[in-house]
Amino acid sequence: MSADKVLGVALCSHMFKVKALVDVSPGALSHASSKFGVPQDRTYNSVDDMLAKADDIDLVMYHVEQTVKSLRAGKDVFVEKPMALSIEGADEIERVQKETGKIVFVGFMRRYAEAFLRVKDVVQTTPKGAINYDTPPAAVEDRKKRAEQMLQQALGQRARNPADVETYRLLASLSSHDLSAMRELIGMPQSVIGAQRSPDGQWIWVMFQYDGFVAYYEVGIDNTPIFDAHIEVYTKTQRAKVSYDTPFVKGLPIKATLQSRRENGDFVEETIRPTYEDAFMLEYRYLYAAVAEGKPEDLVLFKMVMDALKL
Repeated sequence: MSADKVLGVALCSHMFKVKALVDVSPGALSHASSKFGVPQDRTYNSVDDMLAKADDIDLVMYHVEQTVKSLRAGKDVFVEKPMALSIEGADEIERVQKETGKIVFVGFMRRYAEAFLRVKDVVQTTPKGAINYDTPPAAVEDRKKRAEQMLQQALGQRARNPADVETYRLLASLSSHDLSAMRELIGMPQSVIGAQRSPDGQWIWVMFQYDGFVAYYEVGIDNTPIFDAHIEVYTKTQRAKVSYDTPFVKGLPIKATLQSRRENGDFVEETIRPTYEDAFMLEYRYLYAAVAEGKPEDLVLFKMVMDALKL
């Protein structure tokens, strides 16, 4: 796994043992290996090197290109969101996963938050109605080159338009979490009624048509230092909201808020904080169940998304 993933897995030491680290940053590798007790001879600067030398690895946590290599090496994989940045990349992962029979677990931690699951229960039972790094210059250039290749692969000629690039990056980062959670909560939409973006491509507004209702989606980045992410569902008798305060501080509660009207006319508001265990830890439990206990992976939604993209 990459050095930035160690903390979460280390906190689940009863389920996972970190056997090797991969990162292009020597400083990150040195820090993570000393802090979490991973021997220096088990740190690598490339996945190829790790797969060639560390034959006792069961699970690899990484991104698209490394996912394919790890699957072909007989490893289960935890792939970070979004699973791929192009249809070709997603197709390749799906093809190799079927060929090898290994597990591909896609990391969208918001779907595993207890508060989110509480709101999901409510909704589904409701009738329809500037930073410096020590990364080597060669690795920086390689990453830049790969990013340009992925943009070209995903956008083609539209990669020349800065607004299209910004919109694509927004959809592949923040929106990938949002849309994953929306699919889990209210399912797949029937169609897109309309969509618009800001001139700089950093704000997106979409209206989705569902069976019996319309969903409005808004995402954007500005210079106000606050992280505001929530999903709210309105019915005739109840409102259910799940709020994500910030993904950057561990242990913060993700809360659910339920508002309703009693038969006597009273207005009732209930705030639920089911756990202080963050969504990353809960996600790793599901990952462990998939790898160690054979729990089926949730590939249904992925297939639906890919089928829709190919139409």
